[in-house]
Amino acid sequence: MNTRFVGIAELAVNEVPSVAVVVDVMRAFTVAAWVFGQGAERIVLAESLDEARELKARHPDWVALKDGPPAPGFDTVNSPGLLRSLDLGGRTVVQKTTAGTVGALAVKEASLVLCAGFVVAGATARLLRTRGLDRVTFVVTGEDGQADEDLACAQYIARRAVGEETDAAGFLRRAGRSRAAAELAQGVRKGVHPDDVALCLELDRFPFAMVAALEDSLMILRPYPVPSPADGFSL
Repeated sequence: MNTRFVGIAELAVNEVPSVAVVVDVMRAFTVAAWVFGQGAERIVLAESLDEARELKARHPDWVALKDGPPAPGFDTVNSPGLLRSLDLGGRTVVQKTTAGTVGALAVKEASLVLCAGFVVAGATARLLRTRGLDRVTFVVTGEDGQADEDLACAQYIARRAVGEETDAAGFLRRAGRSRAAAELAQGVRKGVHPDDVALCLELDRFPFAMVAALEDSLMILRPYPVPSPADGFSL
């Protein structure tokens, strides 16, 4: 499997990849995994804050979340620590973030779009491997493609996807020392729970991958269960 690692801006000057894994560890796709872990049916990835508010206004039963501090028109913020207390059983969630949702929407024409963080790394790698793919583009969403937590996670998934013996410790250590982790821990970013960094570094917390696809003009993210090694699949 040939892999490349690109930032969001690089997508604009290259052809749309056939298969894209969009990585946002801190915090968009850690949050998305927790949303599904709390029972949500689907996530609508919004293009803008205005679109997210409009979707919420049209569908008051949907749950809208965003980066940063609480704001009118939104129910909660992009924090896995805060989401742990919510019952989202059967709900639709609208998510708008600074980097993760932007990256996913940038590759919306791809034939397969996966959204990932460490919490779903194993399932994402297994899905890639079972598809027998020739080429995969990893979209490193943070810091114009330079965010070390996202790059570390992308590299880890890529190695696991081809069955390489891979020790996660070094990749997790890089993520834990990243600028994003420091900003979350120091309260530079708003809308943060004290457990957010630790939750973003939980390896394989959830047994599903997350697949995004266009549905009636909206980019919809859904959980995709993937057999684990215990079910007879070995990485």
